[in-house]
Amino acid sequence: MPQAKIVLVRLTILNMGNKQTPEGWHTVTPRIVARDAAGLAAFLKDVFGAMGKWEEERPTIITIGDTKLMISEAGERNPTPSFLYVYVDDTDETYARAIKSGATSIEAPGQTPYGDYRAMIKDKWGNLWQIATYQSRK
Repeated sequence: MPQAKIVLVRLTILNMGNKQTPEGWHTVTPRIVARDAAGLAAFLKDVFGAMGKWEEERPTIITIGDTKLMISEAGERNPTPSFLYVYVDDTDETYARAIKSGATSIEAPGQTPYGDYRAMIKDKWGNLWQIATYQSRK
């Protein structure tokens, strides 16, 4: 299954020698709180080839491409859907897997003015996912 990666906005941090960020993590890490978080983790594995093991008592760490994503069950915290941009090898194939896995189409795959071939879906947890394949910038 092709791997995907989430695009994160990179912020300039004044303390570049931040020793508080664990090895292999980015300074900013997306986190989603959802009802049926285990189902969301399974959806991400099916659609994006995500890796990770469901954790009942702590946030589950899911890896999509080179990015870690934290997923937690709603309860103590309210659900917090996200809007994430994910680069994949094949937008059409990933979009089709998402729809087959129960997502709703927001935008069919198509060319953007800035060069990415992109689609957008909404999963049943309320998250929006832009699925894109990088093409040369013009």
